Amino acid sequence: MRVEYINPFVEAAYNILSEVLAEDVKRGDLYLKSTSMPVMGVAAFVGLAGDVEGRVLFDMSMDTALKVASKMNMEELTEFDELVKATITEVANMITGQAVTKLHDLGFKFDLTPPSLFTGEKMEISDHEVEALIVPMLTEQGKIEVNVAVRERV
Repeated sequence: MRVEYINPFVEAAYNILSEVLAEDVKRGDLYLKSTSMPVMGVAAFVGLAGDVEGRVLFDMSMDTALKVASKMNMEELTEFDELVKATITEVANMITGQAVTKLHDLGFKFDLTPPSLFTGEKMEISDHEVEALIVPMLTEQGKIEVNVAVRERV
């Protein structure tokens, strides 16, 4: 996996989270994962197809999703309702949009799917053909992992 595919997502996640949460976001240590991996409870999934193919996953706990949505909407949200879902989906849209713009500027052409939101316990994402790079973003609301599994189309 080439670093020029990953950096735009990491930079965009850092920029967008810092802006919408109005706080200093810290990047955790990067790590690679090549097998099935459990998600933390709430995952926004964006698919990529074209010169670059794969997916980006924004993964967080239910508690973190509620806290992020509460902060962004400036009210305490205690149930995972439509407002929380829309807010988390919009964060994924904003991050992906900024990253895709950077990748297009570098000459990569591809399409992406609108974010899909998955929730639940004991969910696993399986990518048998593509290694995933995990970039933890540490916020006051909790950890949000940017999980990028992309490759050049063969």
